[in-house]
Amino acid sequence: MTNDKSVAILGAGAWGTALANVAAANGHQVRLWSRQGALTLEAVLQDAQIVVSAISMKGVQDVSSQIKSFPLSPDTIFVTATKGLDPQTTCTPSQVWQTAFPHHPVVVLSGPNLSQEIELELPAATVVASNVTDAAKVVQLVFSSSRFRVYTNPDPVGVELGGTLKNIIAIAAGVCDGLQLGTNAKAALVTRGLTEMVRIGSIWGAKPETFYGLSGLGDLLATCNSPLSRNYQVGYQLAGGQTLAEILAHLPGTAEGVNTCRVLVQIAQQQNITIPITEQVYRLLQGEVTPKQALDKLMLRDIKPEYKG
Repeated sequence: MTNDKSVAILGAGAWGTALANVAAANGHQVRLWSRQGALTLEAVLQDAQIVVSAISMKGVQDVSSQIKSFPLSPDTIFVTATKGLDPQTTCTPSQVWQTAFPHHPVVVLSGPNLSQEIELELPAATVVASNVTDAAKVVQLVFSSSRFRVYTNPDPVGVELGGTLKNIIAIAAGVCDGLQLGTNAKAALVTRGLTEMVRIGSIWGAKPETFYGLSGLGDLLATCNSPLSRNYQVGYQLAGGQTLAEILAHLPGTAEGVNTCRVLVQIAQQQNITIPITEQVYRLLQGEVTPKQALDKLMLRDIKPEYKG
């Protein structure tokens, strides 16, 4: 490949490794960093044209601060592939990166991408979104393949929030399946969950149509219907009677929906946003209600029109 790029991938978990393998298969020079790895962060970042962050939300602030002290080309593109909200600042990952690197383009990569399926080279699609169109196109070329279709999008906030907010609905979907409530109940839950995501997104300035695309509805369907999803597993196992502490102790990787849910409830209280599903998931995670009580509460809400006129 004549136009090969130097790509640094931060985070050697399942998602970071899957993205590293996709870029390497396309002929790019890929270096992978993890806290446990032999290479230092500075060594991995040397001459990197694209820096992909696939670390968990709790590490983003710390790693972005460290990188500020390293020499980087002014053309370096940052790509964030983390789905979460910062508990201290309530910022999204891209906002953390953009604050740290105000003069660099930041691209959000998000979609219905269960990493185990991508590792198996099963077909998948994703979205890369940025306010800098050319940067999104560069990232699109780096990761596009016959097995991994990459679309560009001009709404980074919407793309990022789709991937973040659906994790909460996935916990609820896991509860629904764990309690064996059936397909009708789950279809209703996921549909109302999407409405809740759009409502929250509009407060952040996201475009509603983004939530009906791959990074919203697509990711929601994948995560709410797959036992491979860690957030789904949290809900499923809570419905089976396990405690949150027990579940998280045995879960491989991070279920970002748990932290996202806490941050979102905080934001909703400050801004007076109605988020009934998130509220019940939060109460369930806090141990205030049982899975069945949380569901009953949603079913017994005041009757109202589906859409406001």
